This record gives sequence, structure tokens and C-alpha cells, in this order.
Amino acid sequence: MTDETDAERPTTVWERPDRGARGPAPERSRAQITSAAVELADRDGLDALSLRALARRLGTGPASLYRYVSGREDVLDLMADAVAGEIDLGVPPTGDPVADLTALAVRARAVHLRHPWLAELPPEPLRTGPNGLAYLERALEALEPAGLEGRAAMEAVAVVSGLVTLFARVELHGRRAPGARQVAQAAYLAAAATGGRHPRLAAALADGAPEDAFGGDALFARIIRQVLTGLVRGEDA
Repeated sequence: MTDETDAERPTTVWERPDRGARGPAPERSRAQITSAAVELADRDGLDALSLRALARRLGTGPASLYRYVSGREDVLDLMADAVAGEIDLGVPPTGDPVADLTALAVRARAVHLRHPWLAELPPEPLRTGPNGLAYLERALEALEPAGLEGRAAMEAVAVVSGLVTLFARVELHGRRAPGARQVAQAAYLAAAATGGRHPRLAAALADGAPEDAFGGDALFARIIRQVLTGLVRGEDA
């Protein structure tokens, strides 16, 4: 007997058939729709992605897409999970939780840099499909030697995922030619640091410009290692 509560529960795109049972024979597949959506967002950004624009790219009408998805949020879920599948999970773990999760984060960041729209997705911690679940499982596996379990392990993975998105967003923004606002902000900060009233800020900025603070794999990996080391040691304390 079907539980009435389960029957009425909203379902994710992963729990529904690939297409509706009604209507003519399928012209497309979810995989084709997802691929076209990723290409569109890669080229024009997330704001350009609508069901109408996606249908136009596929050479069909917007109404036909509703045989496969319930709306734009389904498409975003499919896109996010598709590119999560680009993260290489086949690297064998070394048994060093900090090193293994750092390496995984570096590979995740590379995917974010290839698909800038990922950083524009509305933050939803539960936006996870099959590929996302595989990534989460691997991240939790990497943490096992540290003794992190349950909520503590999930929180550590969430912190790392947040840093992946943050660093990617800032680096992508920094790749654009600076506008007048950015030039003015940089000049203001530099003047404040050299004015003598903020000696600690001057010391902190002595090794590099503030706009470089989030760039490069080496710096990203170093920050992730420092954060994870603190989390692991905090659990041991």
C-alpha cells in the first residue's frame, strides 16, 4: 500500500521518468536538453538561460520541454549535476584526509572555472543529483582517516565546497578588465595601506596586491589545506 505522505511529496527531477507519458514520440532526451543548456550558459551566462531560449537552441517549442522537465529549476539541477560529473573521482585516496580533500577541491574548482555560471547558481545545499552524490561520497571517504563522521564531516565538506565557489567566483571576476569602480577601490585601499594609520593592513598587503588574493591553484590549495588542518585538529582537541 502506498504511503499517502510519500505519494504527495514533491519529487526531484531524478525521481521522475525521463519524459512524460503523454504526448507524441520523444524528439529529445534529457541528456540533449542538459547539454544544450550547459552550452548556452557557458556562452552567454546563466541570465540568458530560459526555457524559451533553450527551446530555440534545440529547434523546438518551449511547451515541448515540459515533457522532460517541470521548469527552469529542473534544468539547473540537471546542468549542475552534469558538470559535477566532470570532476575526476578516480584518483585513489592516499589516506591523508587533508591532501585528498584538497586535491578533490582543486579539481572541483577547475570545473567551476570552466563553467562560470556555476558560481551564479542560487545557493541550495541540497541541489544534488547522482554525480553530486558520488562527489559527496568521495569527499566523505577522504575524511574518514581523520575520524570526522556525521555532521562534522558534512560541515567540513560544506566549508570546502563554499570555498571552491568563492575562490572561483572571485578569480573569474578578476579575469575581466577592471572597470572604473575596481580601479578606484584598488587605489583607495593602496592609499589606506600606505597612509600610516593602518600598519597591520600595510603588513598584510606587503606580499601582493589584494586583487591577487584569490588567484591560482597553489594559493587555493594552501588555503584549503590550512582550513582542513584546523578542522581536523579541532576534532582531535
